Amino acid sequence: MQVHGRPTAVRRLGATVAAVALVGTLAACGSSGDTSAGSTGSSDGDQVTITFSWWGSDTRHQVTQQVIDAFEAEHPNITVQPDYTSWDNYFEKMNVAAAGGDLPDVITQEERFLAEYANRGLLADLEDLGLDTGDIDPAVVDSGRTGDGELVGIASGISVHAPVADPAAFEAAGVDMPDDTTWTWDDYEEIATQVSADSGGEYYGVQDYSFLEPVLKIIARQNGEEVFDEDGQVGVSEETVASWFQRSVDLRDSGGEPEASLSIELNSAGVERSLPATNAGAMAWFWSNQLEAIQSAAGRDLVLLRPPGEADGSRTGTFLKPTMYYSVAAKSAHPEEAALFVDFLVNSQTAGDLILSDRGLPANETVREGVLPKLSDADQVGAEFVAEISETVVDATPVPPVGSGETKQITERINSDLLFDRLTPEQAAKRWIEEVSAAIS
Repeated sequence: MQVHGRPTAVRRLGATVAAVALVGTLAACGSSGDTSAGSTGSSDGDQVTITFSWWGSDTRHQVTQQVIDAFEAEHPNITVQPDYTSWDNYFEKMNVAAAGGDLPDVITQEERFLAEYANRGLLADLEDLGLDTGDIDPAVVDSGRTGDGELVGIASGISVHAPVADPAAFEAAGVDMPDDTTWTWDDYEEIATQVSADSGGEYYGVQDYSFLEPVLKIIARQNGEEVFDEDGQVGVSEETVASWFQRSVDLRDSGGEPEASLSIELNSAGVERSLPATNAGAMAWFWSNQLEAIQSAAGRDLVLLRPPGEADGSRTGTFLKPTMYYSVAAKSAHPEEAALFVDFLVNSQTAGDLILSDRGLPANETVREGVLPKLSDADQVGAEFVAEISETVVDATPVPPVGSGETKQITERINSDLLFDRLTPEQAAKRWIEEVSAAIS
């Protein structure tokens, strides 16, 4: 799953669209032909063309074309024009299209850019277009809502952030696997330290977690907070951020996690060079749909654990993360056909059987159940884990505000200074709050 991107893309979009707005309103976008907002071809059989944009690998492009072919077979009056590129270029391309009033009819979106497009009035309300969300967890549906309640994006699939654990590492260290239904954050720290000590240096207990904003989200929610609140402001306290950073320093000092230089190297190394993937560590935090890649690199079975602190916090912190969203352009010439295609993408078993877990574990629970037998062993483990932990999810995290895409880089830079003792946890927390607040202001 791709969960990062270019923070500058958001600012470019705002600046470019604002400039165009000075010249005139956005033109109708999408397909050619009848440009009236309510024009549809499905009801009267008129032939229409809609465009669909996405990013990804050649394999994803091939699979998506098969999905398009299946949709067109069911709806012969609708032609879907593919519009795809790599992740690196995707939002640059979408920003240019937005500025020119020529957004695709159906847009694949990423969480950190959803609010920017919605705030500019570029996305339609999918509920107004009649999208069926009955088989999708309400918390997942709500993750695509803006502050005014409009549903501007529907999740293609979901995953959860959790520790990936290597049972063989625990066994080699002679340390029992944790009871993940009851373990606390203190247990997490003690177990990681014990694995490092008792394995004779063969394994680290855990990979550093404080480069990762999703872990802070979980901890904040356990404390009744949100990293970003419903009003689009920083909603996590300086105290919570400081305690998050403090545990990272404590684990570094105890040997439960690697020294600063190696932690920084591991953070940029990717999933297949992580501690569990290289048989060098007992635990590391990843998204559940990354389990297959880590396990394949490790060459042995790995497991997912519930986050520590879920049983003793003021509430559970786990949240369901949409891997990506589908949106309809607000000025699509054919909004009903565009919504029909989105419905096919998320609610059709035919589409689900083709896409499988490529865009995350299907958000539609009925479709998900249908694809399970077709998934790899690791993806089935991930799916079972998501099903179990979903029962503990309280609600969705708010849509991140404009500028929140910079949080990843801010967090990584501040945590690097922390690990090298250039900042104390308290100083790191203060700077984190200040810089993230400035990024979204």
